[in-house]
Amino acid sequence: MNLFTRRTQPQSYADPYVAGVCLGVVLLASFVLVGRGLGASGAFAAAAASTSSLVAPAAAHRNFFFADHLDSGSIWRDWLVIELLGVVIGAWISAALAGRIRKDVERGPSVSVRSRLASAAVGGAVMGAGAVFARGCTSGQALTGGALMSVGSWVFVAGAFAAAYAVAWVRRGAWS
Repeated sequence: MNLFTRRTQPQSYADPYVAGVCLGVVLLASFVLVGRGLGASGAFAAAAASTSSLVAPAAAHRNFFFADHLDSGSIWRDWLVIELLGVVIGAWISAALAGRIRKDVERGPSVSVRSRLASAAVGGAVMGAGAVFARGCTSGQALTGGALMSVGSWVFVAGAFAAAYAVAWVRRGAWS
């Protein structure tokens, strides 16, 4: 099958229970093979640190936040950067195989494209700021921290779900 062939009808989504088990196996494999769990926000911090180091090396090394991410020497030696690159490539392959690659903005009928993109940008910025304050993103906190039975991670997960349900309730009209 050609990955670039557009299907008329996309395949149905994966069974969430099977996907959850597969994600658990991937998390276990990352602990066994690499000695670290999953996460994403550290990759962006490593990229920002490496970019800052190219522009202003002395300032980047003096910055307490960036200094932690400059230890590996190269952005391509950071586990989270390689992991995130694998996530992007894997997501593209999965979408291609399921016939779901298209240039579209998912939105409700009463929401403009500009409003939807602005909401996504604001939501992403809030999540990014939350990841810095929580010292980890949802994947790092919920998956890795939860698997390690970290109390802080379980509190984070409860707070994230509560906030998601509250925002979904407030914004419920946008999708109907």
